[in-house]
Amino acid sequence: MDTYNPAEIVEHLVALRAEHRSLDEQIARMAANGEDELEFKRLKRRKLQLKDCITKLESLQIPDEPA
Repeated sequence: MDTYNPAEIVEHLVALRAEHRSLDEQIARMAANGEDELEFKRLKRRKLQLKDCITKLESLQIPDEPA
């Protein structure tokens, strides 16, 4: 994909950030209640994947400037 639609990137970022916040809240509740360790790890892994994806999309928003 050589061209990126800035509006689509922003829309996708908003969705990813919302999911990331939701997972953060869910993880905090699980940690407080001492719930299922396997599910806890799965959610933390998903949260890290989202963060990586968010970082990549944010880097696409930075314009290329000649050195």
